[in-house]
Amino acid sequence: MSNEQGKIRITWDDVNKAEVEQPAPVATPVSRLVRPAGDGSWGTISTQPNAVAATATGGGSILLKGWFYLGAAGLVGAFVAWVFCEPSFEDGGVQGWGNVMLFPLMAILMCISLGTVESLVERSWHRAFLRGLASAGLGLVLGFVFNILANLIFGIFIMLFKSAGADMKSLASNPLFWLCRALAWAAFGMAGGLIFGIVSRSGKKTSYGMLGGVIGAAIGGLLFDPISLLTQGGEASRAIGMSILGASTGIAIGLVESALKDRWLYVSGGPLAGKQFVLYQDLVTIGRSQSNTIYLFKDPGILDQHATIEHRAGKSLMTAYGPVAVSGQPLQSHMQRTLSSGDMIQIGRYTFTYAEKERASKP
Repeated sequence: MSNEQGKIRITWDDVNKAEVEQPAPVATPVSRLVRPAGDGSWGTISTQPNAVAATATGGGSILLKGWFYLGAAGLVGAFVAWVFCEPSFEDGGVQGWGNVMLFPLMAILMCISLGTVESLVERSWHRAFLRGLASAGLGLVLGFVFNILANLIFGIFIMLFKSAGADMKSLASNPLFWLCRALAWAAFGMAGGLIFGIVSRSGKKTSYGMLGGVIGAAIGGLLFDPISLLTQGGEASRAIGMSILGASTGIAIGLVESALKDRWLYVSGGPLAGKQFVLYQDLVTIGRSQSNTIYLFKDPGILDQHATIEHRAGKSLMTAYGPVAVSGQPLQSHMQRTLSSGDMIQIGRYTFTYAEKERASKP
C-alpha cells in the first residue's frame, strides 16, 4: 500500500496479507424451569408443547394403564366368585347353592372390584373405602337384577332353539348358541360398567362403562362354550370362562373410556407416571387432599388444593393456588391460563401432559 500525492492505493498484495477478524459467537438463551436440587428423577418440562402431544397416551408402567388394572380387577372379582361357588356347584341339572349364587355373586364382586380399583391405583384409600361401600350396596341389588335379566334372555333363546327342533345335547358346539350366550352374558358386564360410572359420579363415565361392559362380557360369553369343548370339564371351563368374562369386561371398559375421552391429563413424570386422568367434570380440583378429583401424594410442598381446571365455553382454564408451571411459564397464586393440547404442567414433583381431542372447525 502506497501514499502518492495524498492518494491511498491498495494493491493485491495488501489484500492477500489482510486478516479478517471473525465475529465472536453469541449465546442463545434457553428457557427452562428451575427445579429443587435432588428432584431430577421425575421428568422435565418441555418448552415446545406441541412436540409432546403425541406422547399424552403412551409410556409409563403398564400397571397404571386403565385397561390393565380394570381387566385385573374384573378377573379377580369373577374368579373369587367361582372359588366360593364351585364347591357347591352341581352338574347334570341338579341345582346346588353354587348354581344359584355363582352369577349374582360374580356380578357383585365384579362391581366392587371395578368400582374401587381406580382409587386404589391412585392411592386414595379414603375414596376407595367409600366407593367400595357404595359398590357393595349397588352390586348386591344390581347383581340379582341383572342375573334375572340374563337368565330371561338366555331362557328365551333356549325356547327358540327348542321350537326350532335343535338337538339340545349338541348346542354347545353350535356357534349360533355361542352368540346367544354372549348376548345374555352382556347383562353382567352392563352391571359392572354401570356401577363403575355411578360411584365416580359421572354420566359420561357411566355410559362408557356400560358400553365397555357389554362388549367385554359378550366376548366372555362367546368364548365360554368353545373353552368348555376344549377342556372337556365343567369345573375347568367355568374357572376359565368366568375369568375371561371378568377380565374382558374390565379391559373393554378401559379401552372404551380411553377411545371416547375428550380431555385428559397424562402423568408424564412423578409417582403416578403413566396414569391417565380423564377430565369428565366441569371443575377438576388438584392437590394433596384426598377429597380432590386428582390426589397428589408424597409431596408435602403441594397444597391441599393446589390448582383447578375448569371447563368453560369449550376451553380448559387452569387456576393456580400454589406454584405451577405450564410449558415452562410459572403461574403464581390465583393466576390463570387457558390450556392447549400438548401443554406440560408441573406441580411439585408431578409432571402432566394436557391433551384434548381435535374438533373439526365449523365451516
